[in-house]
Amino acid sequence: MIKAALEKVINEDMAEIWARLNSEERRLVVENMEVHTFKKNQLIYAEGDEPEFLWVLLKGKVKKTKEGVGGRVQILRLIRPVQYFGYRAFFAQESYVSSASAFEPSMLGAVPLTLVRDMISNNNNLAWFFIQELSRNLGGSDTRIVNLTQKHIRGRLAEALIVLLDNYGYEDDGATLKIYMAREDLANLSNMTTSNAIRTLSTFVAERLVVVDGRRIKITNEAQLRKISKYG
Repeated sequence: MIKAALEKVINEDMAEIWARLNSEERRLVVENMEVHTFKKNQLIYAEGDEPEFLWVLLKGKVKKTKEGVGGRVQILRLIRPVQYFGYRAFFAQESYVSSASAFEPSMLGAVPLTLVRDMISNNNNLAWFFIQELSRNLGGSDTRIVNLTQKHIRGRLAEALIVLLDNYGYEDDGATLKIYMAREDLANLSNMTTSNAIRTLSTFVAERLVVVDGRRIKITNEAQLRKISKYG
């Protein structure tokens, strides 16, 4: 019964990879995959750890971070269901250069990377899947580096809000972001100090672009926010 339930989870949530596997490879994934639950802010892996698993986010939200100069943390990437992560370092034959932790209570699947490597060696379709994933992530990282270093503070914060919207969407009211972030996290996503993030967010409130209630942010003028994000 447990095996059947796990196969159902994999078949529904990991359909993009599942469709590229033959029956034997699917059997191996079901037999070797583990499902883990993480509490809010719980560490999934840390910078310097040796990569062991291909992680797939099934439910919840995950952030990838890196500690910089003076202990400042930069949010590198937000993970949404169903996205895969934690495998680049293994392919590069190095330790993790960033950390991953849960934004909120989350459920993740973990497949041994040694199994993934063996399947890739015999399955060109699976190999192309990871080539495409890595290529998209690299392109996104290049764009983000330019935006974080060249945009003004307003543009960076507007972009952060749009990234949250594009990743997680709205609540049922069609306006409130479906993620509740501390100001520090919002600053870390925007590459600015927490005080600057608070001041800029207050400016957006005054301009009636957003409405803020604690950690809840309601976007009231998405078009203008996207314009600020684009032209910074």
